[in-house]
Amino acid sequence: MEVDISLSPRVSSLKPSKTIAITDQATALVQSGVPVIRLAAGEPDFDTPAVIAEAGMKAIRDGYTKCTPNAGTLELRSAICHKLKEENGISYTPDQILVSNGAKQSLLQAVLAVCSPGDEVIIPAPFWVSYTEMARLADATPVILPTHISEDFLLDPKILESKLSEKSRLLVIGTPSNPAGTVYPRKLLEQIAQIVAAHPRLLVSSPHVLSDEIYEHIIYAPATHTSFASLPGMWERTLTVNGFSKAFAMTGWRLGYLAGPKHFVSACGKIQSQATSGACSISQKAGVAALGLGYAGGEAVATMVKAFKERRDYLVQTFGELEGVKISEPQGAFYLFLDFSSYYGTEAEGFGLIKDSSSLCRYLLDKAQVIFQGVPFMANEMKVERGLIERHLSGWSN
Repeated sequence: MEVDISLSPRVSSLKPSKTIAITDQATALVQSGVPVIRLAAGEPDFDTPAVIAEAGMKAIRDGYTKCTPNAGTLELRSAICHKLKEENGISYTPDQILVSNGAKQSLLQAVLAVCSPGDEVIIPAPFWVSYTEMARLADATPVILPTHISEDFLLDPKILESKLSEKSRLLVIGTPSNPAGTVYPRKLLEQIAQIVAAHPRLLVSSPHVLSDEIYEHIIYAPATHTSFASLPGMWERTLTVNGFSKAFAMTGWRLGYLAGPKHFVSACGKIQSQATSGACSISQKAGVAALGLGYAGGEAVATMVKAFKERRDYLVQTFGELEGVKISEPQGAFYLFLDFSSYYGTEAEGFGLIKDSSSLCRYLLDKAQVIFQGVPFMANEMKVERGLIERHLSGWSN
């Protein structure tokens, strides 16, 4: 008797995360004894601030290791409400907050709660690789809007307007963005909000903007952050996702949150109750401590952002000197989104054809032991990594 090994069409339509795939490849090399410079995962290279770590350890010592409410502890949700009011100018009550196991879970649950089969999810490019696959998990269709490096990868409102249809259900806005570090100025967000408000289907009282603000505190003057829900008429139409992983160097703590109208937050909570239940109790105590550090994370976060800026400035200058590479200076997050397209179509000795960004990443991993998708601003590895890339690309003919 043959065993049926077929998979559901939903899973079959998914593409595996390229970031995870190349990270797994690098891990295999490390395990075989090959030293690899890891620049693919979006993780700060700082330790979690001591005050936050101590709050987590105290929670363990105090026996705070039982399950919490599915939506998160009232203590943390109240602290999040205070943060959103003081820092973002948007008002919520604790029952309009859902704490999840990382912002990634919050994003997925938002897409699943809002989208129906056949809906379209509008995503400006370049985009975080999981957005499109989250849409597919909801049986929705991702619609990619082009942007240009000459315009710092900012979405043109006219392009957005031209792509909206009766199927359009959700617009994903990430600011600052992963991977381009783009920060949307308030005036541009206001133009986008006007288009969203005028769209026929989206006039119904339902969220149709998913605002990913996980990098909001990693931002470089003169750029400033604007929460989409704070714009006139957008509170009711926006689901805001944020978390603790990037600004507070808490990636492994897996703690994020969703804020929005109660009806939709409750729907996301229903999904979470059948998937993971509430977030880690220890991480939630650490999250309360993180929000207690002061406005925008206080000195602890400011110190990390200062270092990220210094690294950004160095990499913008040095990669700008590399022949055939185009660069847009990021105003937020900790990535450079480099245009290596002038190298596509070339043959690399001992490797083969470099046909796209994925094969370029595999080439640099194989030949230079550098793993990257974009270039995170990692401290001690920047000079080494830039030199290796330059050495391996300098011999190519365009």
